[in-house]
Parts: sequence; structure tokens; C-alpha cells
Amino acid sequence: MSLKTIGIGAGEESRKVFASVLESGVSCRINVYTGHGKNNLPSSPEITIEECSDPGSALVNDLASGRIDAAIRGTLPANHTLSSLKKAFGVDHLERAALLETPGGRRFFLAPVGVDEGWTVGEKVALAGKARILAEKFGLPAKTGILSGGRLGDAGRHPEVDRSLAEAELVARLTGGVHYEILIEDAVRDCGVIIAPDGISGNFIFRTLTFLGSGHGHGAPVLNLSKIFIDTSRATSNYANAIRLAECLLK
Repeated sequence: MSLKTIGIGAGEESRKVFASVLESGVSCRINVYTGHGKNNLPSSPEITIEECSDPGSALVNDLASGRIDAAIRGTLPANHTLSSLKKAFGVDHLERAALLETPGGRRFFLAPVGVDEGWTVGEKVALAGKARILAEKFGLPAKTGILSGGRLGDAGRHPEVDRSLAEAELVARLTGGVHYEILIEDAVRDCGVIIAPDGISGNFIFRTLTFLGSGHGHGAPVLNLSKIFIDTSRATSNYANAIRLAECLLK
């Protein structure tokens, strides 16, 4: 079997990306895409530095052409890189599920995590189905927990709460999942997939767990592409987990 190549973007804080690559310990080749110049990064025989004027587009185009086997956004800007990704693969939206880990070691896939994702019943159903397949590949429970904006007993307190409860009940029926209401602490104990009420609340859950709650983020695979692309947050302190996740998906 030929050695696989993973590409990762290095925009701001490029040395953080470089350190993550060295820490990851993967057997794949690593290409670092940067616009900051090779002189700003230490040299290493384990890493190929791709110096380019538009590293986001270069990373995505190399993934689409097959020059690399998997890609990680790293510290590249989200809007431009993800727009390039959609254009290169001919999709009008992205579906992401983040692999998260609690301080106690419980892992689960959370979706939606993009603020523009998961706003309709259909979108949440699609995310649940694809994330469940991914969870099973990683040995996580296939059980899917659907969250809403309150408990069932809160019906009538606010129209948005009522809408959220009704949508969650419908998504649970359509996916075979369980409506855990607002009780995410119960859902995490039982489920390998958690579906948030919408992309904003999913993003809050991700950021609260990983940046305030001592949890860990392992990256967010894009589920509706023919190639492996791992989305990451520029606020993440280390990308070694995302690199390892990409290697696992390649296997």
C-alpha cells in the first residue's frame, strides 16, 4: 500500500501547525500549505512545505485532484477556504460533524457545528444519518440523541421553544433517534451522535466544551464530499488530534 499524504493549512500562527504535525506521530506524509514563506518555518524531513499565494485554494485543489489524500483546514480562514471547498467539489453547502471528547473521556460526534448548517428538519435528518455511519466506524454507539430548546414541560412558554420541541420530536421519529429535550448531559452518556437544535447552538456546545470545559475537539469531518476534509477552528491550540483523525479516516 502506498504512503498516503495529508495536507494541512497554516495561515496565522503557522508554527502552531508545524508543532502539531511533529507531535501527531502519524505515518502519512504531511504537506503544510502556507503563504508565509519557508523561512518562517523550521525545516523537517517529515514535512513538505507548499508555499503559495493562496494556500486555501491550493490545499482544496490538491485534494480535489488527488495530489493529496486528505486535507485539514488548520489555521486558514474559514470563509475563503470553505467557499473554495464547495466550488471545487460542486456542492452548495457543507455538512460537518465534530468529534468531541468530554474531560471524562466520552467521545461523540456533534452536528450541526457550522452556524449556517442544520436549520431545517431535512438538514438535521441528513446530518444524523451520515454522522451515525461515521460513529459506527469509530466504534461509538449508533444511538442518536436529538436535542431541543427545552423540556417537554416547557411547551407554551415561548413560540421558539415550542418550535424546537416539535422539530426535535419529528427528527427523532424520522431518524430512529431519541429526543433528549435539553438534557445534553444525559444524551452524551448514551449516544455516539448528538444533533443540536441548530448550527448556532451546536457551535456554542463545541466551543464551550473545548475552550471552557476542558474537553477536546478532534476535528470536524465534512460528510458530503467524496474526499476527506477535516475542518478545524483557528482558536484550537493543537491540531495533532485532527491529523490523527485524518489518518484514521484514510485507513
